[in-house]
Amino acid sequence: MDDQIKEGLHRPSFSYSFTDDGFYESAYYRAGSNPTNPDCPSGIIQWQHGKYHKASNGSLILNPFAVDGRQLMSDRCTYENAVYTRYHQQEIFKHYEVLPNPYDKAQRLNLYGWDGAPMNPMYLAYKPPQMLPTQTLNPTSAAATGTQPSSTSKSKRDLPGDDDGLVQEALNRKALLKQRHSTNADRLWWLGVSMTALGGVGYFCF
Repeated sequence: MDDQIKEGLHRPSFSYSFTDDGFYESAYYRAGSNPTNPDCPSGIIQWQHGKYHKASNGSLILNPFAVDGRQLMSDRCTYENAVYTRYHQQEIFKHYEVLPNPYDKAQRLNLYGWDGAPMNPMYLAYKPPQMLPTQTLNPTSAAATGTQPSSTSKSKRDLPGDDDGLVQEALNRKALLKQRHSTNADRLWWLGVSMTALGGVGYFCF
């Protein structure tokens, strides 16, 4: 379901996809204004997927795969580059409705937040939904056992190049993979010997 089918990401929006066997995917694009400095707007994109279940009281509970969620935040007046991090946040909807839109009969989904506040209605875009694979995309021991990581929901992500000497900067259009040069212990040893020798020569000469 999508609250804007035709406009793409030209304006803030959100989207939810659900499968019949209990999996979901969500994406948010939000823009924030800055009344004290209008030249400093901010933007944030969040993506999650995982499992959902319907509670006996009619609520809908979404449990994301913690290792897969991502967040991209842009604040041009605070950070030089956009900040790319892991993100996971359980979502609880007090109740929901699936019904035809009275104006054009398109299938509509109404979600109500944990406090009962209604969200903008969403309309069916694809059936079956177009989603990434429903299993975890970054399998870890924690993901396999279903446990949550001890870090917070907005903790810094593990960098994919840590094992091969590559580090990725914060995600932005100029981000590149940079080589991380490891220190060679032999070079340091010979450098120390050379400096000691030069110091001894200088002591006797001066």
